[in-house]
Amino acid sequence: MAQAMRRQSSISLFATDGKSHPLQDTLVAVTLILGAVAFVTAFFDNLHLISSWTGLIGIVTGLYGQFVSVTTRERSALIVGLGASAFGFFLGMAHGGLFGGWLG
Repeated sequence: MAQAMRRQSSISLFATDGKSHPLQDTLVAVTLILGAVAFVTAFFDNLHLISSWTGLIGIVTGLYGQFVSVTTRERSALIVGLGASAFGFFLGMAHGGLFGGWLG
């Protein structure tokens, strides 16, 4: 009985499909950067405008990235960025919100 031999590829959490995904990679990078900015600025009360807006934009880009993502690597990085963005957004909202004194 002849069977086709397939090479066993390494199974990894961060394995890709070997194709280029420029849109998804851009969304991952943007979400991670916005998440990092939102996370860091969330610890300062007077930076709530930056924290809440970058967190909100990071959540939106991260959710769209989850919608169009193809590989596990992209989804894993997006979850990290989404978590940091949500943390920054919620603390920014607690410290003064999106408009914090602009609307009276």
